[in-house]
Amino acid sequence: MTKSLLSKINEQMHSFSKGQKLIANFITENYDKAAFMTASKLGTTVGVSESTVVRFAAELGYDGYPKMQRAMQEMIRDKLTSVQRIEVTKSRISNADILETVLNQDIEKIRKTLEETSKEDFKNAVSAISKAKTIYIFAVRSSAALASFLGYYYSLIFENVKVISNYGETEIYEKLFRISEEDVIIGISFPRYSNAAIKAMTFAHHRGAKVIALTDSMASPLVSVSDYVLIAKSDMASVVDSLAAPLSVINALLVATVLDPELNANDTFSKLENIWQEYDVYSNNREEQ
Repeated sequence: MTKSLLSKINEQMHSFSKGQKLIANFITENYDKAAFMTASKLGTTVGVSESTVVRFAAELGYDGYPKMQRAMQEMIRDKLTSVQRIEVTKSRISNADILETVLNQDIEKIRKTLEETSKEDFKNAVSAISKAKTIYIFAVRSSAALASFLGYYYSLIFENVKVISNYGETEIYEKLFRISEEDVIIGISFPRYSNAAIKAMTFAHHRGAKVIALTDSMASPLVSVSDYVLIAKSDMASVVDSLAAPLSVINALLVATVLDPELNANDTFSKLENIWQEYDVYSNNREEQ
């Protein structure tokens, strides 16, 4: 099996020079950006010479920088297979404390998400959601958990919320065929990107609906058919998809929606609290005084 670029970097990290380690760390953490940089641009970005970048490519076994750049672009397009993810994770963590390492990596993803997500797109997305006649939330596979969480709370706030996940392709279009310019769709997909998500969002775009993408980078195939893009850093080089940053963005969407004065969420939740109390929905473990 051909080793992935990230696996090669992790295996040889100990032998790199100081400049080469700067390049390696940048590629590992910003592969979606590095894939479209020239050797000169990459060198300038990390503070090394163009020749150092070229030598770095040769050190990894590539016949020139263009070959390594192509490998990065292929990695972006196809992402890593499950087996390659395990391979990279092993080389990254080794004998380190797994709990501490994974949690620190999630903290870093949230920090990068804060840096890269467009506040303007976030504001416009909240406005589009608040004004929509029907809100569609689309996600399949591991992202379906995010759709379920978002859909649960939006169903408490809005009358017309439709969560579409884990359906066959024909059923997806049956669920979406009424979507129109009065509606909004929130599509959620992370590497490896779901073809179903791309098709569903393209369908909604052609119907004139406002399309909001929650995805990992501007290189995502969801971006081209979206009106607003919310970047949440995931990790294609982990055994499992990291949903920490995407869930934080969803939390922010929910808070922004609840605080929208036009929706009068206070009244909605006051009524819900009365119902929950009347029908003993939640446990009360406090002892009677």
